[in-house]
Amino acid sequence: MSTTDKQPAIVAHSLVKRYGARDVVAGVDLHVERGEVFGLLGPNGAGKTTTVEMIAGLRRPTQGTVRVLGLDPLAERDEFTRLVSLQPQAANLFPTLTVAETLELFGSFYERPRSVEEVIGLVGLEDSRNVRVKKLSGGQSRRLLIAVAVIGRPRLVLLDEPSAGLDPAARRELWNLIRSLRDQAVTVLLTTHHMDEAMELCDHLAIMVSGHIVAEGTPEQLIAEHSTTSRVRFMVPSGTDPGTILEASSGEEAKIKPVSGALLVQVDTADPDALLRRVTFQRGLHATGLRVEATSLEDVFLKLAGEEHRDWTTEPLPDPMRR
Repeated sequence: MSTTDKQPAIVAHSLVKRYGARDVVAGVDLHVERGEVFGLLGPNGAGKTTTVEMIAGLRRPTQGTVRVLGLDPLAERDEFTRLVSLQPQAANLFPTLTVAETLELFGSFYERPRSVEEVIGLVGLEDSRNVRVKKLSGGQSRRLLIAVAVIGRPRLVLLDEPSAGLDPAARRELWNLIRSLRDQAVTVLLTTHHMDEAMELCDHLAIMVSGHIVAEGTPEQLIAEHSTTSRVRFMVPSGTDPGTILEASSGEEAKIKPVSGALLVQVDTADPDALLRRVTFQRGLHATGLRVEATSLEDVFLKLAGEEHRDWTTEPLPDPMRR
């Protein structure tokens, strides 16, 4: 067993990237075990892409250290590139090459690549092997990028917003591909801003806001640690007296929204059972469609990052001046 086989997949300590007076990444610590899917979850501008690029050796940290499979991504570049592969948010492949030709080209860069047919089967591009890159759909292009990333038999794959711009069906296919990589003992670090993606794929998550890791754990741990309330929703007739709604909510804030000739009421409460009893037996309320929603990963994120991030989007494409 080589030295790299005994090391964690990623260890970052006090990682900082500073531009002028601004810390884009501000003292990040990460520990990623081998064979897991680890997610960096955060809004636009959180520093996710910059962090991944420092891990990949594409940006030099201002401060701090990072080791990947026990290697320094900058000082031990040859060994690093043999073991680690990056699929960025966007990449330019040769548009006139076919899928198979593209993989043959990139496979030629490695001593022991996977076969082209194996990789085409892995990413589900069997029907597109002779299609030129410029003719591929968005989902097919994303799968081809991942095929390029895995053809060299990497032990770690870095995926920056892998499902950005994909339709729901293509995203599901991509998720199955990422699961298949984990099943083959390939460690995956991905960045995402999609809550469902994080819940579906990630064994562990770090929530990143304004360059800081503000929480880390499994999705279930994060929800359990930061969950103090449940959300109760119900409908009442449009003419219902607001005082009656407030009396049923017993001092807890009730958000009321007109919906299709009725009122949708939402109350966050630490005791949903007691609230349900009050709503059920409150005179004059006539509540229907009662529903209790447990705290979600999105609720945790909004609690940690603030409501201003409710409509976050992906980070802008990285600056070409990487170092």
